[in-house]
Amino acid sequence: MIHNEGRESQVLLKLLRPKTTVSAHCDLPCGVYDPAQARIEAESVKAIAEKYAANEDPEFRARAILIKEQRSQLVKEHLWVLWTDYFKPPHFEKYPHLHQLFNEATKLAGATGTKGSMDVGVAEQLLAKIKEIDEIFKETKQG
Repeated sequence: MIHNEGRESQVLLKLLRPKTTVSAHCDLPCGVYDPAQARIEAESVKAIAEKYAANEDPEFRARAILIKEQRSQLVKEHLWVLWTDYFKPPHFEKYPHLHQLFNEATKLAGATGTKGSMDVGVAEQLLAKIKEIDEIFKETKQG
């Protein structure tokens, strides 16, 4: 009986073994990653900072700060996903400044950047970094 069970396991393993080997650039099929997600949130951060500067109401300002901090966190998360899931070693070889660019962008969205500041200029710097990332992203999509 034991001998027969061994043969059955081998047959089962053979049936379950993948027939085709595939490889993918991304964790999911391409098309799910896009710097536009980070850009949209960063545009919201900038707009909130502008509205904050134009409004003296303390309740409005408190709510603006809260929402801006949430949006800044979303920028960081979208950038992290691109950095860690979309971009691969060949990209970092071709664009050696890409790690530094992501580091600077996520810091601009963090506590020392838009998350901790109401400065419209900081939001503009963040948007500029996201634009640079987007340009590289578009180049990688063509290749």
